[in-house]
Amino acid sequence: MFDLETSHLVLLIVCLFAACCFEFVNGFHDTANAVATVIYTHSLKPWQAVIWSGAFNFLGVFAGGIGVAIGIINLLPVETLVDQNTSHSLSMVASLLLTAIFWNVLTWYLGLPSSSSHALVGSILGVGVAYSLMSDSSTAVNWKQAEEIGLSLLFSPIAGFSLAIIAMYLIRRLTKNTNYRDSLFKEPKKDAPPPVWIRLILILTCTFVSFFHGSNDGQKGIGLVMLILIGIVPAHFALNDSYSPSSVPTTLYRIEKVINELDTTVLAAPDRAIVLQAKTSTTELVQIFASLKSMSEIPQDKRFIVRKQIVLLDRDVKVLMTKSELKMSELDRTVLRRSLIELRKAIDYSPKWVLIMISVSLGLGTMIGWKRIVKTIGEKIGKEHLTYAQGASAEFVTAATIGVSSHLGLPASTTHILSSGIAGSMVANRGVKNLESSTVRNILLAWVLTLPVVMTMSASLFLLFRSLFTGST
Repeated sequence: MFDLETSHLVLLIVCLFAACCFEFVNGFHDTANAVATVIYTHSLKPWQAVIWSGAFNFLGVFAGGIGVAIGIINLLPVETLVDQNTSHSLSMVASLLLTAIFWNVLTWYLGLPSSSSHALVGSILGVGVAYSLMSDSSTAVNWKQAEEIGLSLLFSPIAGFSLAIIAMYLIRRLTKNTNYRDSLFKEPKKDAPPPVWIRLILILTCTFVSFFHGSNDGQKGIGLVMLILIGIVPAHFALNDSYSPSSVPTTLYRIEKVINELDTTVLAAPDRAIVLQAKTSTTELVQIFASLKSMSEIPQDKRFIVRKQIVLLDRDVKVLMTKSELKMSELDRTVLRRSLIELRKAIDYSPKWVLIMISVSLGLGTMIGWKRIVKTIGEKIGKEHLTYAQGASAEFVTAATIGVSSHLGLPASTTHILSSGIAGSMVANRGVKNLESSTVRNILLAWVLTLPVVMTMSASLFLLFRSLFTGST
């Protein structure tokens, strides 16, 4: 299959299975986010809701692209961690997988709406920080990418809370002096479905949340699998074999032309070194791609080196674009941005079988394990039963926020957005006193603790596995 020792091949298969388990756990951990409102408003029976949600989670993975997945991959510059020792890569993969799965299962068991996104991102950061301490390297974590993801995960629940309050206000205003206003804001009758039009709205919002959850959270699983494949078998997965390299030389010439025209005398010595390095990378890549007809022609022992050169060139050019001393025209900046996007197509990809594997895992996971967290969302966040208006507001806001995040290529926490949306809808009804303080406190505690706990755990496991696998620290 791959040029690996039998033991390493077995561990690779185990790691891929563990990645599917993570996505499966992610599915049943987050099922409640999509189905809680339709179940508690009696719009759908539980078995109908989870099957419906699972199907649209499955579809969402395929329609979501790989923008978020690439963000996850770029968070941990695997190029700095991968070397000739496969055991080191296995240490990286095993530690972040075990940590993310453990935290997901623990919070699910406790019935806490905790974020799978936080768990995965924290696990990756923990590995990167541990590697930095071992190698005295500052490049083991892409801190700019980490900052963008961190801000996304921080502001998405704030957006969920605030927008749900606004949505409730708008519903009140728009339904003022109408015959059906009272039915929107009353507790649903026990075991009785809502009026048809309300039911359709709630099912529609459930559908959107499920679809966008798949498009965002599914991509995290894809990114995780690609980290595994690039880390353990880079000769096979470092480059996108389906990409046509015919346009690469022209793309590189455009980058080279802009760089050559820069007045580097205004730069400090370290920045001039970056320019020189970018020129060297461009020249070497041109030589590699000049006569290629397909990516598969690149020898296996050179494929990861090519990937690394593309990543370094991308990084160096982006650094130069931030230097205000360089008088770079807007046209030149546009040329560089477009050229880098085109160049990265050679490395930013995911095989179809990975999409299928993750979509099946997420879809199946969504169909089970929903009861614990549904109960928390439906009954314990507020002191009143969820009304139709509250359910629709929270779900609509969640779907919209996740959709925007996916479009921007940023991971969002479905759990935090929806639970915050439910809380916001409760506050919109009767103020802060309408919140169940103990539940809100526990959710906030899980939110605050997730990153430090999983970072510490994944870093510790990484150091332990490196020691066990290689016999040295």
